[in-house]
Amino acid sequence: MKPFKFQKFSIQQDKSVFRVGTDAVLLGILSNVYQAKQILEVGTGTGIISLMLAQRNSNANILAIDINSEAVSISQANFSNSPFSDRIKSWLQDFKNFENQERFDLIISNPPYFEINNSEKDILARQRLELDFSDLIQKASQLLSDEGLFSVIIPIDSEKQFTQICLENNLFLKRKVIIKGIKTAEPKRVVLEYSFQQSEVKEENFIIEKSPRVYSDEYLDLTKDFHLFNKKPL
Repeated sequence: MKPFKFQKFSIQQDKSVFRVGTDAVLLGILSNVYQAKQILEVGTGTGIISLMLAQRNSNANILAIDINSEAVSISQANFSNSPFSDRIKSWLQDFKNFENQERFDLIISNPPYFEINNSEKDILARQRLELDFSDLIQKASQLLSDEGLFSVIIPIDSEKQFTQICLENNLFLKRKVIIKGIKTAEPKRVVLEYSFQQSEVKEENFIIEKSPRVYSDEYLDLTKDFHLFNKKPL
């Protein structure tokens, strides 16, 4: 497969690992990363989210884990070939069994969201076979620092269920970004950020395309340091 190229790094892809998608890019540009020094990405795939966070925060050290050995191999190769190789590493790890003495300032994930079915396409990345919402949230609450953030992107119709499970684990919704693929469409995705501190929820709206195949100004602004089509000529 052809690599997915950004301005400062490239993503090698493989048929056995979930490819670069819009959800990952959105989480990479919309998550609040600037105060985080220790970051954990759960289910890294190709490593795109971790690479975007490393570019956005030069002080962050990032551990990216995945249960798929092919994903770990390709993400580590992508990390090693990037300008941020000294600050990111990839481990083969089942998150349910993950233990770490140090707590993380940011735990981030683009989690599996399809209910179990007979499809074999991207079976671990897209279906809740190895890690369901409850497993993800419970473990994240154990590994998050007192002032840390837990950030995910999920289908908007799963928000209520996800937030309820977070509440059961003493995690409170702090920020949500409602995402529309196109201005005239109904929202399908939402970026959610949780913390142990209860506060008023900051709600934002984000539109990817203002008309078919025409990116919105806000999308172009947030991706201006990543996408090649945003790079201004010298």
